[in-house]
Amino acid sequence: MASTSGSRTSGESGLEKTLTRKMTRLPTMLDGGEEEPTADSELVPSSLGSIVPILRVANEIEQMNKRVAYLCRFHAFEKAHKLDPTSSGRGVRQFKTYLLHRLEKEEAETKPQLARSDPREIQKFYQWYYENYVKEGPTRRKPEEMAKHYQIASVLYDVLKLVVPSDRVDDEINRYAREVERKKVHFTHYNILPLHASGAASTIMQLPEIKAAIHALQNVDGLPMPRLNSSENVPLKVDGSLIPEDGNRSVKDLLDWLRLVFGFQKGNVDNQREHLILLLANIDIRNKSHEDYSLLDSGTVRYLLEKISKNYQSWCAYLHLESNLKFPAHAATQQLELLYIGLYLLIWGESSNIRFMPECICYIFHNMANELRAILFGNVHSVSGGYFKPAYQGEESFLKEVVTPIYLVMRKEALRNKGGTSSHSKWRNYDDLNEYFWSKECFKIGWPLNHNADFFVEETLRRTEHVDQVAGRRKAKTNFVEVRTFWHLFRSFDRMWTFFILAFQAMLIIAWSPSGSVTAFFEPDVFRSVLSIFLTAALLNFLQAALDIVLSWKAWGCMQYTQIVRYLLKFVIATAWVIILPISYSSSVQNPTGLIKFFSNWASNWQGQPFFNFAVVIYMIPNILAALLFMVPPLRRVMERSNWRVITFLLWWAQPKLYVGRGMHEDVFTLLKYTLFWILLLISKLAFSYYVEIYPLVEPTKLIMSVGVGSYEWHEFFPNLQHNIGVVIAMWAPIVLVYFMDAQIWYAIFSTIFGGINGAFSHLGEIRTLGMLRSRFESVPIFFASRLIPFSREEESIKSQDSERRNIARFAHVWNAFIKSLREEDLISNNEQLLLLVPYSSGDVTVVQWPPFLLASKIPIALDMAKDFKKKGEAELFKKIKYDNYMHSAVIECYETLRDILYSLLVDDEDKQVIRRICHAVDTSIQQREFLNNFRMSELPPLSSKLEKLLNLLKGEHEDLDASKTQIINVLQDIIEIMTQDVIISGQGILERSGGTNEEKPKFSNLKFELMLNGSWMAKVVRLHLLLTVKESAINVPTNLDARRRITFFANSLFMNMPSAPKVRNMLSFSVLTPYYKEDVLYSEEELKKENEDGISILFYLEKIYPDEWRNFLERMSIKRDETYEEKLKEHMDDVRRWVSYRGQTLSRTVRGMMYYRVALVLQCSLDMPEDQDSLVPYRATNPVQQYQEEMAYGAKAQAITDMKYTYVVSCQVYGMQKKSGEARDKSCYQNILNLMLMYPQLRVAYIDEREETVDGKLEKFYYSVLVKGGEKLDEEIYRIKLPGRPNDIGEGKPENQNHAIIFTRGEALQTIDMNQDNYLEEAFKIRNVLEEFFKSRHGQRRPTIVGLREHIFTGSVSSLAWFMSNQETSFVTIGQRILANPLKVRFHYGHPDVFDRIFHLTRGGVSKASKTINLSEDIFSGFNSTLRGGNVVHKEYMQVGKGRDVGMNQISLFEAKVANGNGEQTLSRDVYRLGRRFDFYRMLSFYFTTVGFYFSSMVTVLTVYVFLYGRLYLVMSGLEKSILENPIVQNIKPLESALASQSVFQLGLLLVLPMVMEVGLEKGFRTALGEFIIMQLQLASVFFTFQLGTKAHYYGRTILHGGAKYRATGRGFVVFHAKFAENYRLYSRSHFVKGLELMMLLVVYKVYGQTYRSSTVYLFVTFSMWFLVCSWLFAPFIFNPSGFEWEKTVNDWTDWKKWMGNRGGIGIAEDRSWESWWANEQEHLKYTSIRGRVLEIILALRFLIYQYGIVYHLDIAHHSRSILVYALSWLVMLTVLLVLKMVSMGRRRFGTDFQLMFRILKGLLFLGFVSVMTVLFVVCGLTITDVFASILGFMPTGWSIILIGQVMRPLMKKLGFWDSIKELGRAYEYIMGLIILIPVAVLSWFSFVSEFQTRLLFNQAFSRGLQISRILAGRKDSNASAS
Repeated sequence: MASTSGSRTSGESGLEKTLTRKMTRLPTMLDGGEEEPTADSELVPSSLGSIVPILRVANEIEQMNKRVAYLCRFHAFEKAHKLDPTSSGRGVRQFKTYLLHRLEKEEAETKPQLARSDPREIQKFYQWYYENYVKEGPTRRKPEEMAKHYQIASVLYDVLKLVVPSDRVDDEINRYAREVERKKVHFTHYNILPLHASGAASTIMQLPEIKAAIHALQNVDGLPMPRLNSSENVPLKVDGSLIPEDGNRSVKDLLDWLRLVFGFQKGNVDNQREHLILLLANIDIRNKSHEDYSLLDSGTVRYLLEKISKNYQSWCAYLHLESNLKFPAHAATQQLELLYIGLYLLIWGESSNIRFMPECICYIFHNMANELRAILFGNVHSVSGGYFKPAYQGEESFLKEVVTPIYLVMRKEALRNKGGTSSHSKWRNYDDLNEYFWSKECFKIGWPLNHNADFFVEETLRRTEHVDQVAGRRKAKTNFVEVRTFWHLFRSFDRMWTFFILAFQAMLIIAWSPSGSVTAFFEPDVFRSVLSIFLTAALLNFLQAALDIVLSWKAWGCMQYTQIVRYLLKFVIATAWVIILPISYSSSVQNPTGLIKFFSNWASNWQGQPFFNFAVVIYMIPNILAALLFMVPPLRRVMERSNWRVITFLLWWAQPKLYVGRGMHEDVFTLLKYTLFWILLLISKLAFSYYVEIYPLVEPTKLIMSVGVGSYEWHEFFPNLQHNIGVVIAMWAPIVLVYFMDAQIWYAIFSTIFGGINGAFSHLGEIRTLGMLRSRFESVPIFFASRLIPFSREEESIKSQDSERRNIARFAHVWNAFIKSLREEDLISNNEQLLLLVPYSSGDVTVVQWPPFLLASKIPIALDMAKDFKKKGEAELFKKIKYDNYMHSAVIECYETLRDILYSLLVDDEDKQVIRRICHAVDTSIQQREFLNNFRMSELPPLSSKLEKLLNLLKGEHEDLDASKTQIINVLQDIIEIMTQDVIISGQGILERSGGTNEEKPKFSNLKFELMLNGSWMAKVVRLHLLLTVKESAINVPTNLDARRRITFFANSLFMNMPSAPKVRNMLSFSVLTPYYKEDVLYSEEELKKENEDGISILFYLEKIYPDEWRNFLERMSIKRDETYEEKLKEHMDDVRRWVSYRGQTLSRTVRGMMYYRVALVLQCSLDMPEDQDSLVPYRATNPVQQYQEEMAYGAKAQAITDMKYTYVVSCQVYGMQKKSGEARDKSCYQNILNLMLMYPQLRVAYIDEREETVDGKLEKFYYSVLVKGGEKLDEEIYRIKLPGRPNDIGEGKPENQNHAIIFTRGEALQTIDMNQDNYLEEAFKIRNVLEEFFKSRHGQRRPTIVGLREHIFTGSVSSLAWFMSNQETSFVTIGQRILANPLKVRFHYGHPDVFDRIFHLTRGGVSKASKTINLSEDIFSGFNSTLRGGNVVHKEYMQVGKGRDVGMNQISLFEAKVANGNGEQTLSRDVYRLGRRFDFYRMLSFYFTTVGFYFSSMVTVLTVYVFLYGRLYLVMSGLEKSILENPIVQNIKPLESALASQSVFQLGLLLVLPMVMEVGLEKGFRTALGEFIIMQLQLASVFFTFQLGTKAHYYGRTILHGGAKYRATGRGFVVFHAKFAENYRLYSRSHFVKGLELMMLLVVYKVYGQTYRSSTVYLFVTFSMWFLVCSWLFAPFIFNPSGFEWEKTVNDWTDWKKWMGNRGGIGIAEDRSWESWWANEQEHLKYTSIRGRVLEIILALRFLIYQYGIVYHLDIAHHSRSILVYALSWLVMLTVLLVLKMVSMGRRRFGTDFQLMFRILKGLLFLGFVSVMTVLFVVCGLTITDVFASILGFMPTGWSIILIGQVMRPLMKKLGFWDSIKELGRAYEYIMGLIILIPVAVLSWFSFVSEFQTRLLFNQAFSRGLQISRILAGRKDSNASAS
């Protein structure tokens, strides 16, 4: 083996023995086909991370010198052995074994190349490497290249020292090594700014703003130097700076100083240094010219400090603290400001999960700023020149002493969550811990942090068996408790519920009056009755006060005493009003007065008024004051934001002091807009409710109450109830529910109308077709110039004509880049690209050169027009041509271009003279209006055909150039001959004047053929050919619908209102952040070709879905469909993979889209440069070398400015794990992400790295946030920041993923993008305009903090379901969010692609919230947070971003379930409570109906059906309905059905379609919208939306009652597979099937036992909607399941389902393998629900007993008996049946195997007993067949009720030994339900046409054809196989 230097220790000799032993097994590290030599460096276990650079060097130099590479690996092995001698780390033993095997192999195979021994070999190689790569490198190579070479040289020297004894190392090599160590620091890997690079400065470092920012940061003059701990023994330099042990911590700038003072990590300091420099540079340049300057503007630093410290200053003011941002008079202000900014950023950058707690960071900053100030100005040492000792010092001290203790508290609280199963009230989430810092109590923590403070220490400790369980009694919640109850809806929105309840009461009183007219309100009796609403109001107020106490009880321990006093006082006063108002009202009823008399009495005799009137006035005073303040929002805003104690005291009663939610009131104009919206809506809603729901029902109610109580048909427990109260309740209950729900319907209607009007005024849809685009294309460059070209004073002085030409040239650059991107994306073909490109303007043509698709057939038409004109029609001809601007331009361009082409093609002056004279003749004739007299128009067509031939020859590919030259000359001579002989009447004279013909050399034979290599000249030839030959069909270009959509939207958006674009250098800098977990990055070849059970692969599927795009791809790849087709496809497989991945929801598609921002900015930046205006015209005729150098310099500058403005970070949380994983999918993801970094060098990937490190002899896990970029072949680490622990242990995955990476983003704005999104180049051009929105504020509004953008759902073409989802989502992200933002002002953050004010949000908790479970919908909470903290959210529609949505039924349902879960959790949250209480009344209404109210209304819709049907069941079963309706006084009650008809519209999902129709109408035309609506209905869209209604209702209700909200991975692939019946059953059994069967049973029972009212069409409509709902819930999963009605599939599904039902469950058995496992998991929520939830479940389960109770009294065997014994006997029968089933079950278990005969005898006896009993019942007791079926209807629900109650009482059932019986009974019911659902599916599967119809329904026509072809081919293959 290789020899090492020095003497060996015993451990090393042991190592040598290890290396020489024989291998016993092959390595397993690189299984899975990974054979790349670089793999070993990337597979190093985390505990051996320090050997990665050595192995990378070995792989890098392998091709240069294999022996030295071997020595490097040997050194790595030795180091690994020292790091972990016992191989105890994870994966260490396997890695060592692999490396050892490789070393043994290489030792035998490699020999020294440069010398005879290893020591000389490595020295010579080191010397050679240094001299070739390092010595002269800095002047010749880029900084990133030099970083790699210095790294290699450093590692080589470390290896050299081990191989070569120290006394034998050459002096020159030692000198080289010292030089490397000295300069290595200047060549580290960097992110954007190469701050340490020496040598030639990069372009970005030469920008004046960057230099000024760096200069300001490097000003460390006057700073005192800190003294480190004496134990560190750090020497000091002569100048007083420090030389710590790492030799690299001398103070170079302010952040270095802060690092030394406070102990921040080096990675954090490096990261924030670049962050701060870029922030300062970008802010500074906005207000300066671009000339060189060296000093940072003082206003820049002050502006940044104010923005970063705004939340801190607000926090200090709120707590009445003195801010520690102080500036002594003698201090250097800018230096101190930068220190404060740097300190905050360093704290934030290292705070990990604490970043979600902004006020906690304020607390830390407050103390550290105080310490900083004391160090600088309050410390005696600073005056005397001595040194001070800071509180925290040393590497990582801030992390260890400040961040980690707080993190551990957060982690401990998160563990109490128990994975989301624990009640929210039992643990403190992020908000609770952060709100601890909203009171001065937080200062008990002290500084330095007192770890014995109450915040850190548990109150009581107890031993626990489980490590993950947290010992100690929980601490109280802070300010709010998230209790699982629906009462939160009332508590948060009490004003709305109070309004609706009081309005209902008033309307009911008025309707109940004798006249029933609204004018009855003025009658004395009625008015006095209406005044009773104040009694109701007092009662509701009392309820609110009680809820405040009950629901906040568990937070009282941490609540301020003033808040507790307020709650108690509120309760006492509410109690007093509940007593006072009823008493005073009852005394005033005796003397009622009307409305007019009431006020006149007050005016004349106020002292003599009844006490009730005074009480009402006093009661109303707070509401009157609130209404007055509502009218003056600025005053209310100022008062709420004030921290004056007097104002706080005045507002204390109305609104308790809270840090957030203060002063959220909008300006007066905005207030008027949304107030008007809601006043109109409420008037409509209340009028409808009165005249349709309430008033028509009053008269029937009076009749029913006046009729005597009829005879009961069952045993009535309350026979003496008066006025048929049960009937009245059954009638009114559904109406009351509809009353509270139908405001949602009115909101849908009004939002559709107002959203449509708003969209029309925003110019949406003005260009929606190609025809509209062509008609307005002339205006497009003008609006392009006004929207996308920055205003420049220099250009004002330029002539308008030159300015217009320049603008068109800029437009051409941008437009052509857009068109080329369409071609690269295969949306258009090569020919379409040519037709769409705009020529770059040149001085050769005097008219605007429009794209050829606008000029299609203009020249042929002009020729046809001209040839038919007479000599005297010249003026008419010119008039006709000029009438069509495009034709006029085409004719002139054609003429001038042809002239230029011919003139430049000719060499001889004589030939050129002919062309000049021809042109002179043309120009003169036109001027003299003699054109038709001097030219024969009839000869133009042959001239055109010859010209076309010439152009074809010029632009063709010439295999035989000489023959082609001859043809070109001949055709050109023909053209000249036609011109002179035929076209020009006196043309012969032109040739004669030019000298006639030359015998020796024919005319026009000397041509400049080298022009055919000139790109500019050939572009003219191609364009002229297009103008002459393009036919009428070109007006339909492009044919691809997506390309059309993008072109028309881009053109349309230029006409919309948007801020003017600044220059790129002056724009707001921004970043894009994309969180990624384990989704698809790039589809593999195997995934593309893998066929499903129908023989359909993803590639085949996409070829059929996107046939035109596939053709364009093949054309781009030059692949023809011939015998080489398959072979060529394999050659281009990487391109095929990308083509497919760019049509899926993959990370590669997202990255490509986001990198378009960079492409757009680089182009726009180059167009902005005033020095480069000439570059707007390509192919400049300058010195080629000089032109190349200029273009390179401008390009480098544009790239540098773009780097400064734009950063893209993908947070690949598990990238490090994927790198080391052994799974093929993880390896593939890692490799694909790495390839993305290599493909896009500016892409950055952040991940969490888990490392095992040895601490005190033990391996411990440590976690790091790491940022990497693509290097030459591998990733290169830029920053590494240690974390206090695993981030995901505390919060939800996605927000934690965003949070750890947000520190690596840059700029003042941040766009959050999901990894299922896309972007388009043409939209990226508008990002400058979007960012300018942050500077807009009008009508007194605040500047935006979130700018929302619209989305285009690109998955709509996959299937009909995807189309429904796409339309629904599109309507939400367009018309929905448009109305939310304006006028309602309640738009929040609904997922991406919103753009955030980055500094605002990073100082206020980030771009999402992360508490487990409660923040499941993390996105919307950032919108809540932004609004509560004074932000302003706007929505803009002139820019759009692509978005993918789920495309399969199960995927969509999982997504809807997740969103419903999230809304359930929102309902319980403090954010919703605070917004609901602190918004004004009308904005609160907007907030409710657009968030949780929508889901609550969905649930109420379903509940209405239940209440209606159960009410009717009660009436039918009791016999009351029959007795009442048989009464001649009472007729059919139609008003009930009329009122219920309104909710059925919602129930059918039709409301979701309204906004869709409006938006499609706006953007595509209302005829298209109507057509799409009809097609959607034919494709059963209503079935889909009705089904999703059930999903929303189920998961929303369950979440509030029991919890169980969780992230549901939907998968984002292409759904071309069939979901098995068992899978559908598992997913929908509880949410849809059980409920659907229950409703079906209700409808059946009502149908059988009740009146049918066949004459009532309204009633039929209502029942139809309910039957429709039942069918949708039961069969939608099968209707929308691919191949759901194929007989073979149905049979397979039945077999699979039976197997699943029969399999036994148990620990470790997945729920998709066994019914028992699934059944247990379905009840999981009941394990952890509260007592309240259990009781409610039992009460709800009791509803199933009403069937049995009602039906048994209607049995013939009951003989009309009403005795309770009948019901008792029915239970005896029920128990007997259950007992028999139990006996059979026990018999099967006990006797089924060993005593088979006994078991058969038992079954026989039971059968005989059953027959005997039935015989007796039929013969003796009068049982009938009808009774048997009726009994099944009655007893089946009872059994289900027993199962439900048994599940709730599971522990008790287990103790009693009944649990197994409950389980078996449940299995039997599941079998029955499965059969009921599967039988109709099986019957339909018999008919083949059903399957064909379903396929057409689900997928578009192209795929349906392809599917049939695939089946035929599959059949042919089978037959061929069998034949052979």
